[in-house]
Amino acid sequence: MDNDVLGRVRNVLPTLAERARETELSRRVPDETIRALVEAGVFRMLQPARYGGLETDPVHFYETIRAIAGACGSTGWVAAVLGVHPWQLALFDDAAQSEVWGEDPDTLIASSYAPVGTMVRVDGGYEVMGCWRFSSGVDHCGWALLGGLLVDDRGEAIDTTTLLLPRSDYQIRDTWDSVGLRGSGSNEILVERAFVPDHRVMRNYEFSQLRGPGQRVNTGPLYRIPFATVFSSAIAAPVVGVVAGCYEEFLARMRDRVRLSLGGGRYAEDVFAQVTVGRASSEIDASILQMDRNVRALMDVAAAGGEIPMQLRLRARRDQVMGTERALDAIDKLFKTSGGNSLDVGNPIERAWRDAHAGGVHVANDTERGLALYGRGALGLPVEDNMI
Repeated sequence: MDNDVLGRVRNVLPTLAERARETELSRRVPDETIRALVEAGVFRMLQPARYGGLETDPVHFYETIRAIAGACGSTGWVAAVLGVHPWQLALFDDAAQSEVWGEDPDTLIASSYAPVGTMVRVDGGYEVMGCWRFSSGVDHCGWALLGGLLVDDRGEAIDTTTLLLPRSDYQIRDTWDSVGLRGSGSNEILVERAFVPDHRVMRNYEFSQLRGPGQRVNTGPLYRIPFATVFSSAIAAPVVGVVAGCYEEFLARMRDRVRLSLGGGRYAEDVFAQVTVGRASSEIDASILQMDRNVRALMDVAAAGGEIPMQLRLRARRDQVMGTERALDAIDKLFKTSGGNSLDVGNPIERAWRDAHAGGVHVANDTERGLALYGRGALGLPVEDNMI
């Protein structure tokens, strides 16, 4: 498979846009859409070459996600979440990678990272149980990455981890019914009791230290950059993509639209509409440029074999949350300026506005948290956080 994933994705964008309403109403991405994204190579972009992956420059991955989200927010969100998991699995022990991809390299992986699963140590691994919410695209996946809380004999927390479980070990509860990203199928995962062997468990501390046993076999620079940047950028990219798509829809609708009130005239000649276009386009560009700059800088350091400086990790987190905030600011201006015709349910601008704000509430897009971390570092205070 060649590496022109974005070119293949662009061929299916009109179909994704046509299915956007259906996707929202069914509360899940259609199977045929997932198949089209698999065939385009979207989910192999960050997958190790050893298992048929492309080990793509992550900047290209985020560009592809933005394009998909511009056509359908829910599809872009699911593509981002499921598409970033192969990168994380590449850090696990190779035995875990082989279990997932050994027979089928196109096997997809879901996630729910909140450490709500209770883990206790047993011979050879852990026994886990729990219920996890917000697992986007889980219906399409054969495995899941889940947050675990390791407890001692007294039930007190010892550590937080990420567990890898096969579909046979969990149930899916159809609970997703949201105001935005309605088609993401972010349902619940229930584990009543399951055994997880050691090779399918990683401490979250290892991710924050840019370590993982999988680095012994996946030696490229892609797998030596921070989880916090790779994952949080994947959560920001569909939000920015939705807003960029909304901007294009706004332009198409407003160029020839005639105002029927407030003196009439073409919207295109309204100075307030013109200012909105200028502001929104600049905010979108700023979001993309800063985030891409940081990811490129991280890859450059990793490729050179250097130690990634904390200042760069903090800057990447700062610009990622600010990128989301800028995008939401832009879509608010577009939505307000587009007028009452955009209030109809199912209208692309209305749907984009809901989808963008739904993505914005993800913890990875928490602006204040990201900025506070950057501020601590800039002021010379120690920064210890798994999301850096």
